[in-house]
Amino acid sequence: GETHGGGFMPLRILIIDDSPAMRNFIRRALTLSGLDGAGIFEAGGGYEAIEKLKREPADVVLTDINMPDGSVMTFVREFRKIAEFAEVPVIAVSTDATECRVREMLELGASGYVKKTFHPETIRQVIDQVRVRG
Repeated sequence: GETHGGGFMPLRILIIDDSPAMRNFIRRALTLSGLDGAGIFEAGGGYEAIEKLKREPADVVLTDINMPDGSVMTFVREFRKIAEFAEVPVIAVSTDATECRVREMLELGASGYVKKTFHPETIRQVIDQVRVRG
């Protein structure tokens, strides 16, 4: 990857969720957690997310794990195949953090997960955690 010469680079964060209300909620949590300088952009599903990421790379991806079209599993799988995204953390956001669902996401290449009732500090901690490894 390229190194950013000096200066603080705001994080580019992609939120994937089929619910606009949920995307707003996550965006607000990110803002409250101090990540408001971030380039936060959104996708309504996994396929749209892939298209967006080809045009505008992200540093972190936050994705709902229960998409009606099943596109999230496809997204994570495809995302991991693309060389320049290999290192990008994908955080699964789940309402029903059922073990098997989360494990499935982690096996496909997700880096961590947060439950949807998260607090801004939680989301910040998870993002910091997944970004420290690397």
